Amino acid sequence: MKVRATAPGRVNLIGEHTDYNEGFVLPAAIDYAVTVEAVARKERSVTARSANFPGSETFSLESLERRDGSEKIRWVDYLKGVCWAFGEAGYRLRGAQLAISSSVPVGSGLSSSAALEVAVAAALAGLSGLKLERRELAMLCWRAENEYIGVRCGVMDQFAAALSRAGHAMLLDCRSLEYEYIPLPLERCRLLIVDSRVPRALAVSEYNRRREECEAAVEQLPGLLERPLRSLRDLSAKELVWVEGQLPDPLGRRSRYIVEENERVKRAAAALRSGRLEEYGRLMGLSHTGLRDLYEVSSPELDEIVEAATAVPGVLGARMTGAGFGGCAIVLLEREAESQVRQRLGEAFACRRWREPSFYPTFAAAGLTLSGGGF
Repeated sequence: MKVRATAPGRVNLIGEHTDYNEGFVLPAAIDYAVTVEAVARKERSVTARSANFPGSETFSLESLERRDGSEKIRWVDYLKGVCWAFGEAGYRLRGAQLAISSSVPVGSGLSSSAALEVAVAAALAGLSGLKLERRELAMLCWRAENEYIGVRCGVMDQFAAALSRAGHAMLLDCRSLEYEYIPLPLERCRLLIVDSRVPRALAVSEYNRRREECEAAVEQLPGLLERPLRSLRDLSAKELVWVEGQLPDPLGRRSRYIVEENERVKRAAAALRSGRLEEYGRLMGLSHTGLRDLYEVSSPELDEIVEAATAVPGVLGARMTGAGFGGCAIVLLEREAESQVRQRLGEAFACRRWREPSFYPTFAAAGLTLSGGGF
């Protein structure tokens, strides 16, 4: 028996770092994806070969212990984490031989890890005859990344990889896990992903630190507001004005960003529903400013991409996307402006003696596809 699963990367149109605060996000799948071909084997072990990394890896399904968080994360750890999560949920997987290929840039903030997790999970589930809803599959992969890999991410990346719809963004409520597909009116425009090519060396440690800062704010806010809060999603803009100065720095700034970004996500979804791309572009700029100044997750290269791109006629908006500390920005532009944006950014990076940026024109693609098995 052979199963083939393909799961896309994603770009977040707006709503960064709001997912683990139980807020709102607006991702879209991109036309860069991970494909996994799985063939059953008698032994309860997995042998995997990736076209993107040398050699092969083999591990047993009989005894998968959680990884040591002090060790460097390797690509095979994501596979082990998925298999571990299946076991923790009470599912029994068949042994498999996996052949993996990917066009999602690694380390660029486009969720190559979530795409890998979802594609591997779907292939192994199909091979094992497991009937899982895509939502459950996404949650298993989310658990793998949080509890096995040790990256305390929200559910956005796995949901986008598993459940996206072509031509649409996904407005996801990260508390209720309810979602709505928002059409992307891109007849005259396109999305251009710009990779700063700055390795996100601080992404995991600083990402977890931002989450800890948000949790620390939530611990202090009930005493200031005299009411309980479950997350920063529960803090209103009016309350923020009252308590922001009473929170120690940087907790007040982190809280302000989350409150304002949640509101921007809802406004951006409304703008896209009604075809107001200029308004969405304006909100992109405000989002980037908040990420740079309040949440402090941008970088000089990402800031330069946003500043230089938005100076080009025909560019409606730009912002960093992903966890930050390097990685990518996204630019919304009229199609005729793309060549000038590429030239302008290439010149700006060359003047600063930075590595030349990479460009990935994209559209809103479909989520997980599977052949040879099903859910």
